[in-house]
Amino acid sequence: MHSINGDDHLDNAKNILLKSAVEKFSDKAKALSDDLFAHPETGEKELRSSQKIVELLREHGFEVEYPFYEEVLGYPTAFRAVIDCGEGPSAAILVEYDALPGIGHACGHNLHGSMSVLAGLALAEIKDSFKGKLYVIGTPAEELVGAKVHMAAGGIFDDMALVMMIHTSSGIGSQPQMDLFNYRSYNIEYFGKQAHSAAAPWMGRNALSAARKFMDLVDARRECFHPDMRCSSVILSGGTVPNIVTPYAKLMTEFRSCSMGSLKEIDSAVRKCAEAAAMALDCEVKIDDSALDFFDMVRVNRLEEAVCELFGELGEPVLEVAPPIASSDMGNVSYRCPAIQPLLSIVDEPYPLHTTELADATTTPKAQKAMEKGAYIIASLMLRTFNDAQFRSEIYTQFQKAVAAKNG
Repeated sequence: MHSINGDDHLDNAKNILLKSAVEKFSDKAKALSDDLFAHPETGEKELRSSQKIVELLREHGFEVEYPFYEEVLGYPTAFRAVIDCGEGPSAAILVEYDALPGIGHACGHNLHGSMSVLAGLALAEIKDSFKGKLYVIGTPAEELVGAKVHMAAGGIFDDMALVMMIHTSSGIGSQPQMDLFNYRSYNIEYFGKQAHSAAAPWMGRNALSAARKFMDLVDARRECFHPDMRCSSVILSGGTVPNIVTPYAKLMTEFRSCSMGSLKEIDSAVRKCAEAAAMALDCEVKIDDSALDFFDMVRVNRLEEAVCELFGELGEPVLEVAPPIASSDMGNVSYRCPAIQPLLSIVDEPYPLHTTELADATTTPKAQKAMEKGAYIIASLMLRTFNDAQFRSEIYTQFQKAVAAKNG
């Protein structure tokens, strides 16, 4: 059993009970994290991982829907667990547990997913300390398609007073929020006409040339992009042999920005480039935009202040929130209710996400202590949200203003 580092004196009896509850279940959470690390499962295939988590939650009093939302997601690895403590607000702790192909839990989902479970178990242990409904929701496939995207679009989080998780990080210091790019992707297909490349190339229409021209046009526009805009493409299909004019080509393109307004701007530019390339090469083009967007993060200052206070209570160095460098389906949640996803360092070395070094760091004793800190922070903020009506009002008012500013 490990103890949480930080101040020995806690002002509130409920916080003392909460810290004790986190320590009580720490070893179970560590065992869960190690098990997920040893058996990594990629998005939409996290059957063993989700089963392990669900078993642990049920064992400690949660009522669990599993699978959850399968008819919408199309896969059975999401769950929704609840402890119902009577009339009061609803709040949710989110759990991630999918791994990356080839390099396992290189984003730390094994650790911060188990951290969320630990926070849920601790709150269930002291359920007499609050009124309301506490949800622990399993959100699979974050690295692939993002279950939270579909859940948010379906209204799962609309009535929540707070939705929270903490993401694994590294380096000297943690951040009270993970700012995010929004993200849009789609497939672009070009349809030309085959012909012999040497005998009668004029009879053909080269779809590969159209795909290449699309990429050239996007590159030509980059100097006029806003600084926050990112656009990348890859050719998925570009023909079979060089002596046939390529009749079909397919690309996947993705782009990101810091606001929904600039996302619309870059979307318009990319579509114009796709259509212009088709026109120039006498090809037809089809743009498949059926995938749902990942949104940028709606930041609520009062929540970030509260997290900084909790970091300070535990002696955790706090850094300024860094500019966005990536996307996550947590952004979609943040447009529906007050939401926060701090970054908690588990190792002093500055290992980037999606590296084997970070994956290996999740199994260290230092990482377990960080997991306890993170679980306490999550559970403490949940407890405050349940019990402090003024705090709930403050964060909801700021949330509404922040969403309006994003949409404006």
